Amino acid sequence: MASYRTPLGRARGLGAAKHGVGHWIAERISAVALVPLVIWAVYSALALAGTDYYGAVAWLTYSPVNPVLMVLLLVIGFWHMHAGVRVIVEDYIHTNLGKVSLLLVNLFVCVLAGALAVFSILKVALGGAL
Repeated sequence: MASYRTPLGRARGLGAAKHGVGHWIAERISAVALVPLVIWAVYSALALAGTDYYGAVAWLTYSPVNPVLMVLLLVIGFWHMHAGVRVIVEDYIHTNLGKVSLLLVNLFVCVLAGALAVFSILKVALGGAL
């Protein structure tokens, strides 16, 4: 049966899904949190450029601030990456199987890489690397 309603009339009242704003705000907060952390990481990398492996281990071991900031950088960075790739997949992949499988791969890669990175930092910081 033919519908006599206009496209605007069919779309009116549907509204938004009511869940996108939280993701958008979380992405912006993580981006703002990454700014000082990345500045600190660049400064630290430049300071460590002239040292060897043992100098880098000492830098990470003897100050509690350095491993904490490094772990924060990694966790927030991987979370931000996961959120960004999730938005790209949701916007541009239109098949259900492709979307679900790419979202799962994104989640598993971000969690696995983040966990390995945090474990590595904590192992060195707690003295297990020498």
